[in-house]
Amino acid sequence: MIVCLVANPSIDKLFEVERLVRGDIHRPLGFEQTAGGKGLNVARAVSVLGARADEVLQGPKARLGPPWTKDHRVAFAALKHTHEMGGDSWRPKEEYGPSDERAEGGRASTAPTAGGVDANASKAHLYGVARELEIEGRSRMSKDELVEAIGRENDRRSRRALEDER
Repeated sequence: MIVCLVANPSIDKLFEVERLVRGDIHRPLGFEQTAGGKGLNVARAVSVLGARADEVLQGPKARLGPPWTKDHRVAFAALKHTHEMGGDSWRPKEEYGPSDERAEGGRASTAPTAGGVDANASKAHLYGVARELEIEGRSRMSKDELVEAIGRENDRRSRRALEDER
């Protein structure tokens, strides 16, 4: 198993064009947007080659000091526009957009973060995530309580995955 540190997550955009001609203007037929950065791209390549790769994402909860913290927060906010945390891994969101107040506020925001939970998603979506994560009592929870419970479960599963690898 290979652990890939994702110190600088980013958003990769792959544009599809009919054909590429040097010097021409190209109009994209469409594009694909995914979480990227060297660590995630290495993890994908390792997986394609048949090995197990786990990503360790450094985000706003990371215990890194300056100058890294600010860069991580900016990249993490951008990542949360396209991906959400589910358990101990990131997955594409159903709809593009900021996932919490910090991602909405951009680089200078000091607003609270939901730590990868898509707090702006519908209560029905959050309930589905809670059901997938087998969170007890989810049917009686408000939307804010679902966000908190999913965040706690994500943290618990991430800690357990890291401990299992040690």
